Amino acid sequence: MKLLNTILVSFVGIALANFTTQAGAALGIDGVRMPPDDGKLRVICFGAHPDDCELQAGGTAVLWAKRGHHVLFVSVTNGDIGHWREAGGPLALRRKAEVDKAHEILGIQGVVLDIHDGELEPTMENRRKITRLIRLWKADVVIAHRPNDYHPDHRYTGVLVQDAAYMVTVPFFCPDVPALKRNPSFFYFPDRFQKPNPFKPDVVVAVDEVMEQKLDALAVMESQFYEGGANGSVDLLPSDPAKQKARHQQVREGFARRNHSLADRFRAQLGDWYPAEKAKVIRHAEAFELCEYGAQPDKAQLKKLFPFFD
Repeated sequence: MKLLNTILVSFVGIALANFTTQAGAALGIDGVRMPPDDGKLRVICFGAHPDDCELQAGGTAVLWAKRGHHVLFVSVTNGDIGHWREAGGPLALRRKAEVDKAHEILGIQGVVLDIHDGELEPTMENRRKITRLIRLWKADVVIAHRPNDYHPDHRYTGVLVQDAAYMVTVPFFCPDVPALKRNPSFFYFPDRFQKPNPFKPDVVVAVDEVMEQKLDALAVMESQFYEGGANGSVDLLPSDPAKQKARHQQVREGFARRNHSLADRFRAQLGDWYPAEKAKVIRHAEAFELCEYGAQPDKAQLKKLFPFFD
């Protein structure tokens, strides 16, 4: 009987170990090639919709990727109500195809979670999803919206990432994916909202050298930009080919102005990262604020996480 109990305990132990291994393998990110342990940075950005990360960090992502670092953009919802004319599964598939093409242009990877647009909530299930993704990617840098953004999906993406900022290191939270041994550094995308506190950049990155590549990536997301997304209309879609070309150019120039505006807005902070003469002539920039949660790098460590300044 004692021998039988020993055999049963051993069998159960092996079965549980196999189950845990299989569960961990099953939690791989669909369609994503997990990077090798090559000493390069691992960056994961969370946007609420398939276009948010690309708008906010597309240029910096290219700079990381060109240096061999590993970048993953995550859309936390599938964007299935983000258009004035179409919705549901067909729109979700269209936006997935668009953002996949954008990621090819940027030279990075991406994933779209199957959560309905406009319905994201800071639930325990979603906290686990975000925590698992950060762990699976073994992230050094995590970037997301601030939790006082205008859109509820943006806000709750920020809340979920904040909630994960501690839980990623807790072994018995989501034990099917190994906890991180050290906490990543968490950052926010910029916005203009003032309450309860305004965005204050800790890192400002010049993206002039890759701006055309970023604009090319944004251009393929026609449902959102050329057609206007949820707040567009048929009036944005001219039938004349010359006017269609002009509309595309209008959209492209608008995004260039957006990043030029960031460079002007944070011109003084650019001077903290670039030589004074260069800081004066930078035309396009992206900016990031360090979250109080997670690792707290000093300036020398920030230069290692954003290795573009020397």
